[in-house]
Amino acid sequence: MARKAVEAASDRQAIDIVMLDGRQVCSFADYLVICSGDTRRQIEAIRDEIDRVLKGEGASYRRCEGAVDSGWVLLDFGGVIVHIFAPVEREFYQLDRLWSRAIPVVRIQ
Repeated sequence: MARKAVEAASDRQAIDIVMLDGRQVCSFADYLVICSGDTRRQIEAIRDEIDRVLKGEGASYRRCEGAVDSGWVLLDFGGVIVHIFAPVEREFYQLDRLWSRAIPVVRIQ
């Protein structure tokens, strides 16, 4: 599911996509996917595509937090957590640094 989320984000030209294996450092998810979109419209398109693709695989998110207008959206699929940021918010929250002990599986610049 995490790889499908990465592919869906990439299909919508997400920026700096990272997939982290958090099984050794995180108790609430196996994988974390972090990506960015330049505009509100792009963030919305990334969110919608990830939702569409993963639902097609039989997954549904447990919850969705944040809002496109806030520059941060979180999709919780249980074992996979997806964060979609605007660049300013991504720099502010620095989740890449927060989860630096997680094993990077994929990084697409």
